[in-house]
Amino acid sequence: MRITVDMNLCESHGQCVFAAPEIFSFDDDDHLVYESAPGDALLDRAEKAAAVCPVRAITVSRAAA
Repeated sequence: MRITVDMNLCESHGQCVFAAPEIFSFDDDDHLVYESAPGDALLDRAEKAAAVCPVRAITVSRAAA
């Protein structure tokens, strides 16, 4: 799986952090940081985070087989 966040769209609402704290967090300067290639076991959490993003800045792509 591959996760991308359009940082031009991201407004740091933090909904992704609540939905998938294993993938998303804020650094000490309150900038979003995330794991771009988490394990497939976190797919459901990643998709939930993308769905709750109010500005739709998160894209989740499944790895090509």
